[in-house]
Order: sequence, then C-alpha cells, then structure tokens
Amino acid sequence: MSVIIPDKIIESAHLSEEELKKEIAILLYKSGRITLKQASDFAEMNRIQFQHLLASRNISINYDIEDFKSDMETLKELGRI
Repeated sequence: MSVIIPDKIIESAHLSEEELKKEIAILLYKSGRITLKQASDFAEMNRIQFQHLLASRNISINYDIEDFKSDMETLKELGRI
C-alpha cells in the first residue's frame, strides 16, 4: 500500500520526507501498533539509533513479560544460558 502525502502538507509541517517517516514510526510504535524492529526499519534507522530517538522524546521501550520470556527462550536455544 502506498500513501501519497501532498507536498503542501509536508511543507506546512516543516518536515522533510525523512523526518515525516520518523514521526510516523514513533507514533505507530508508541501506540503499540508496530514493533521496535518494524518502526526502526520504517524510519530507516538501526534499532539502537531508533531507541536513542525514542529516549530523546522520553518514550519508553515497549517490553513486557512476554518479550522477556521470548528473549530467554532465544538465549536458551543459542546456548547462552
């Protein structure tokens, strides 16, 4: 799916295309609609860069007990614990 945003909207918001993509990624991530990986990919940033962007806006990382359990299983599978 493609969304066309008129140049006038972007110009009136004083955003570049890159900045707009970051703003959309932040909004979708903050609302829990996409994952950290999806958001960082959409913003065309690596995960750490995107986490720094979130931190600069005082936005917490969405990480719950299910994420923790999944990470623990992955570590077990990799023989790290």
